[in-house]
Order: sequence, then C-alpha cells, then structure tokens
Amino acid sequence: MKTRPITRTRQVPHTIGGVTRMVDEPYTVDTPVPPRDLDRIILGAVTTAAALILAACVVWSTVSIGDLLARAVAAPAAYAAAGVFDLTWIICMAVEWLSRFDRSRAKTARRAGHAALIVAMGAVAAHGWLAGQPAVGIVGAAVSALAKGGWTVLLGHHAQPLDPRTQQWVEQQLSEAGGELALVGVRRRIVRARGLVAAEAAALGADADTDPDTADTDPDTDPDVVRQLRPSVREAVHTAFSSGIDDPERVLSYVRKVADPDARPDTVERYLRGIRRSG
Repeated sequence: MKTRPITRTRQVPHTIGGVTRMVDEPYTVDTPVPPRDLDRIILGAVTTAAALILAACVVWSTVSIGDLLARAVAAPAAYAAAGVFDLTWIICMAVEWLSRFDRSRAKTARRAGHAALIVAMGAVAAHGWLAGQPAVGIVGAAVSALAKGGWTVLLGHHAQPLDPRTQQWVEQQLSEAGGELALVGVRRRIVRARGLVAAEAAALGADADTDPDTADTDPDTDPDVVRQLRPSVREAVHTAFSSGIDDPERVLSYVRKVADPDARPDTVERYLRGIRRSG
C-alpha cells in the first residue's frame, strides 16, 4: 500500500528553570494513499468535454443564426436574438434535470426542449441553404443535436433511477410539500385581508365619532364580511392536522374557533379520516 508523509503537531511539556509549559512539537506520520478512482476521473473528464461541446455549440449557432438575421435587422440585435435559440433548449434541459423526480413537469420541459432544438437546427440549416452551402447548414444543425444528445446521456448517468413505487412515494411527498407551501401563501393573504378590514373598521369608527348617521357601519359587526375571510371546515381540519393536532375533539374545537362555530362533529371526523387515509 502506498503511503505519504504528513506533518502534524502535538502538545508536549517543556521545562525551563523549573517552569513547565505545553508547546507544539511537529512530527511526521505515514498515511495510506487511497487508490485512484478512475470512474470519478473519467466522469469529470466527460463532464468537462460536454461543457466545452455545449459552449462550441452555442457559439456556432449564435454566429450562424446571427448572420442569417443580420440580413434583415441590425447586427447587434440579430446576434442577441440568435443566442435565444440555443439558450432556450439549454434552459429546458436544465429544468428537466431539476424536475427529474416529477414526471409530469419533466415531460413538459423535455417536449419544450425538443421543440426549441428543432427550431434552432432549422435556423442553422436555413442559413447554410441561403448561403449556397446546404451541406454546411446540415452539418452545423447536427452540432446542436450532438450537444443536446451528449448532455442527455450525461445527465441520465448522473440521475438515480427510481422504481415505480418509490417514484409514486416521492411524487406524493412533493405534492404535500407544495400544498403546505401554497397554504403559507393563503394564510398570508388572509392575514393581510384581515388587517385591511381592521384598518378600514378603524377608519369608519373614526368617521362615526363625527357623523352619527354612520354609527352602525362597522364591518366587524357584519357577519357576512367576517365569514368570507374564514377558511372552510375542510381547510381548518387540514391545518389542524398539519399542525400536529390529531385528537378529534381538539380538531373540532379548533375548527369551531377559526372556521365555523356550528361545525358538526361527524363532518370534522369524516374530513379527518380522509386526511389520515391520504397521508
């Protein structure tokens, strides 16, 4: 086994004139050298090569499509617009990778990436045809296809395959997390709306002090105004369960407090059983 020397330090006692202090002392130890991970080296080299291919593809497509568009518009605008063609399918490919655990979103990104790639290849081929060199246009269009194909293979190697049951479990977890995130936004809107109602009530109360005809226009006394800001019974049950309240009586108490004072126990229990089954 190969080893390499490493210098370390340790605390040792050192005495001068009867006074002892702890000082640093360097020493050398031989540590084993791990074997070279050829798989990791090759994967790093392939990733670097794929990045270079992608950069060359973007440059080639931008120059070709930019020259094509420059026939009709100013060159700066033409080349700026030309960069959009390849960047679009690159963005779609990145979104597909980020959505690899959500099949529906990944499929949408994959289809959009393929469509953007076809458009970019068509533009490059059209440039070669208009320039009187159709072979160059066809070969240039193939550059984008090869670049995307290489990255598709590389990302597929990096991705961890999931069996169908695990895939469904992951999607359910993502769905629940998305629901909780959406609920945060809904609660924020409710709090903001209640704050606006309270501010308006305060303003109307100040007006009522000077105008006796508006004494009973306080929106807080109107049950219809308050009721529309309250969550439904189902939403209140889901909120209570997500907050760790599992006892039916405590859930019922919470629902009557925040949603409907006349909520029926059997309705709350039915919603609670449905949430437990779906969980």
